[in-house]
Amino acid sequence: MKKGKIAEMLGIEYPIFQGGMAWIADAELAAAVSNAGGLGIIAAGNADGNYVREQIKKAKGLTDKPFGLNIMLLSPFVDEVAQIAAEEKVRVVTTGAGNPTKYMQMWQDAGISVIPVVPSITFAKLAVRSGAAAVIAEGGESGGHIGELNTMALVPQVCDAVDVPVIAAGGIADGRGMAAAFALGADAVQLGTRFLSAHECNIHENYKKKVLKAGDTATMVTGRRLGHPVRSIRNQFSRDYAKVEYTDISDDDLEALAAGKLRDAVVDGDEKGGCFLAGQSAGLVTREESCADIIADLMQDCEKNLRRLEEWVK
Repeated sequence: MKKGKIAEMLGIEYPIFQGGMAWIADAELAAAVSNAGGLGIIAAGNADGNYVREQIKKAKGLTDKPFGLNIMLLSPFVDEVAQIAAEEKVRVVTTGAGNPTKYMQMWQDAGISVIPVVPSITFAKLAVRSGAAAVIAEGGESGGHIGELNTMALVPQVCDAVDVPVIAAGGIADGRGMAAAFALGADAVQLGTRFLSAHECNIHENYKKKVLKAGDTATMVTGRRLGHPVRSIRNQFSRDYAKVEYTDISDDDLEALAAGKLRDAVVDGDEKGGCFLAGQSAGLVTREESCADIIADLMQDCEKNLRRLEEWVK
């Protein structure tokens, strides 16, 4: 199977990105994905510069392959983290929750390929005008913060609208989804939920068990009232949040209800009170395995399905 444009551009073996999941995607996971031939991505989340620099240096000690840093542009530490990305010359910066234009020149001067996550054509065009090397078109099937369009509708429209490579994300967990993304015009895929089951993913065992037990309707979306909807696995916290979301509770109090809940899931494994982010593809994740095995399985299954599609061609 061909590498594709984005893999050639970034110097990775396979057109597979690991999602930048806050509190989850650390140096160990990112390095393991990169060592397996994909693009591992460290998530900065709301962490300060010291943590981010430490994770970047740790990843450099674990792999000599390219890896990336995901920067949430609403972070209170974003200016500091953006500067550290440039100083450390990470190969790729992916961005979310905002417009990266302010930092684009600094990152490009450092030789960094900037690849924003976009939920719509409007954001995709804005990113490309700002100098993005590629865009990640992420559908609402994904875990964590989501947009309104689903992957099947979003990806081909973004591919038609921009002249840079497009990475498809949202609801992709196996080779069938990967092959479908290529059929929609994408040049690579990004997966988050599948990597939650990786041996190298340092989330609490209770988190992994919830993902592995999840079925097709295991996730739900909350937070639409506040303008930043989030997909997570149904549990007591998500149900309780949904019950009060459209009551007379203030926005500030509603926001406070979710504070620290992702950490409670990732670090403490609080099955009732934690927020277990996962995408609709969780039902396809059935076993724990190494990042190397995940990527090998994705590539083999994708190629098998691409060959199967030849049956439809006269």
